[in-house]
Amino acid sequence: MVTRPKSLDINQLAKRILDEATEDEPKTQASAKNQAAVELGRLGGQKGGIARKAALTPEQRSEIAKKAATKRWMPNQ
Repeated sequence: MVTRPKSLDINQLAKRILDEATEDEPKTQASAKNQAAVELGRLGGQKGGIARKAALTPEQRSEIAKKAATKRWMPNQ
């Protein structure tokens, strides 16, 4: 019986078994990403909310929050 790492779901496990059976090298998702782009994207994501908050007036922020609450609690409207 093949034991699977906890990070793999059943479909990923099936692909890994198929790759091993056909002697293909399993590909990892981490190697497919450009590390520099990942770091830049994360950095931008950390700055985004703070920059938006600084650009909005308290009234604009309040209006956005009210719309979000309405959508959250009354999704049909």
